[in-house]
Amino acid sequence: MQHPGRVRPMELGDIPAVSSLFSKIFRKRDIEPSGDLRQYLEAVFFGSPLYSPEHGSIVYDDGDGTIASAILALPMEFSIHGRHTVGKLLCAFMSDGKAGAVGAACLARTMRSARQDMCFSDNSSPVSADHWVAGGGVVLPIQSLEWQRSFRPATSSAIRASRQFPALGSKLVLGVLGAFDRVLRWRRPSVKPTPASGCMTKVIGAGEFLGCARPMMERFSVRPVWSTEEFDWLVAIAGKNQGLGEVHFRQVTADGRAIGVFLFLGRANRTATVLNVLCQPGREFEVTAEMFACLDREGYAQATGAAQPFLMNAISRQRWLTFRHRGYFCMVTRHGDLKDAALRNDLYIGGLASESWSRLLTDF
Repeated sequence: MQHPGRVRPMELGDIPAVSSLFSKIFRKRDIEPSGDLRQYLEAVFFGSPLYSPEHGSIVYDDGDGTIASAILALPMEFSIHGRHTVGKLLCAFMSDGKAGAVGAACLARTMRSARQDMCFSDNSSPVSADHWVAGGGVVLPIQSLEWQRSFRPATSSAIRASRQFPALGSKLVLGVLGAFDRVLRWRRPSVKPTPASGCMTKVIGAGEFLGCARPMMERFSVRPVWSTEEFDWLVAIAGKNQGLGEVHFRQVTADGRAIGVFLFLGRANRTATVLNVLCQPGREFEVTAEMFACLDREGYAQATGAAQPFLMNAISRQRWLTFRHRGYFCMVTRHGDLKDAALRNDLYIGGLASESWSRLLTDF
C-alpha cells in the first residue's frame, strides 16, 4: 500500500537523512556524510534561541521514512515598522531527482507569499529566484552583489584562484607574492586606502558593538531586532567557521564619538569577510574609508562583503574595488508594508542576518 506523503517540520531524527541529501545535492557525493556535518546542522538549525517547529526547517516525508526533499531554514527576529516578526532565512532547498520532485513541489507551495510573514535568502540560483518571483516574492539586485577590495593585489588574486587551484593558497606561494605586493604598493600608492581625516578605529567587544549598532539601524523600517541572546548565539555560530577566521569587532570614532561600527571574520594575511557595517546617517564616507584603511593596516590581503544600498556611493569611491554577482537576494511576504520597504531599500538585512557566515557555503 502506498503511504501518503506530507510536509512537516524537520526533527532531530531527520538529520542523518538530511545530511546525506545535502552531500548528494550540493557536494555531488553519494556517501555517508561526516559526523561534523551532522553536528553542524543540529547546532545551526535546532540551536537558535528563536527555534520552534513552526519557524524551523521543513521536510517532505513520503510516508515510509524516506526524505528526498527538504528546506533548511533559520529563524531570525526582525522589526517591521515597529512590530516584531520572526522571519525565516532559507539556507538550502534540496530535492533528489524524480523521487523528490513531488515533495519539492509541495515544499515550494508552502513558501508562497500568501503563507509567509517573512522569508528570505541571500544566495539563490537563477532558477530559484524565478520560483521566488512566481510565488509572489521580490528580488533585490543591489543586495545580490558582493564587493571586493584588494590591498595586496597579487596575493589577493592567488587567494581567489586557490578555490580552483589550492596550491596557489600555500604559504610559500603567498610569501613570494607578498614580496611582489610590497614593491607594487610602493610604486602604486593608490593600492593603499586613504584613511578618513580625523577618524580612528578601535577594537571593541560584542556588547559594545551591539550597543552602537542598534541605534544606527533605526533609520531602517525593517531591521534585525538582535536581542542579546540571539546576537550572542549568532556570533558564536559564525565563529565556528574557522575557514573564514576569527570574529572581530571594530568601532570608528571622530572627535571622541562613535560614528560607525563594523564586524568581520578575518584570517591573518588573507581575507577579511565583512559581515556588517553600520554608521550614523551622513557618515558613510568616513566610516567606510576608515574601515578599509584599518583592514589594510591590519595586514589583510583583501576584504569582501555584501553590498548595501545605503553604502553603495561610499563603497564605490574606493580604488582597486570590484563587484560581482554572488547569488540572488530574494524575499517573500504576505505583508504589503514589508514588500514596499524592500522595494524602496528601506531595510537592513545581511551579514549576521544572512547566510554569509555559514559553513554550509564553504565546508563539508
